[in-house]
Amino acid sequence: MLSLFLGVNLRADLPPDLAIREFRTSDYDALIRLWDEAKLPYKPAGRDKRENICDEVKRSNAIFLVAEKNGGIIGSAFGTHDGRKGWINRVAVTPKWRRRGIAAQLVYAVERRFNAMGIGIIACLIEDWNVESMRFFEGIGYKRHRDIFYFTKRSKVDI
Repeated sequence: MLSLFLGVNLRADLPPDLAIREFRTSDYDALIRLWDEAKLPYKPAGRDKRENICDEVKRSNAIFLVAEKNGGIIGSAFGTHDGRKGWINRVAVTPKWRRRGIAAQLVYAVERRFNAMGIGIIACLIEDWNVESMRFFEGIGYKRHRDIFYFTKRSKVDI
């Protein structure tokens, strides 16, 4: 489990020319194409619109990473924290490149950054229909809690 938290590469089939790097605002259109291709639900008129993501990425509590191969965005993972707990979200890999450890490497990269900040609790929220994501996170060492309920209060439906 510790090796998973520290992000040790346990996969030998990662593409050799894969780069995990910071999201740049110029990546926005490619990011949206990735999310569409990966069938990741998003709110293009709300929290995921260009202006909102470009503002959020500038904040000190944001870790927005992409996986790049041959100049194209093939994966994403976003992290934010509240100073004591880190949250991972927006993990997506284009279907052509799935099951090769790319999503895990993106998550490990976010974990390493949180760890360097002294953030020792890392969590994610997964909707009940998203069984594939649940299996993925359990497979990289996350524990499912069946005794926690998620509540939200939103000022608008699309945020």
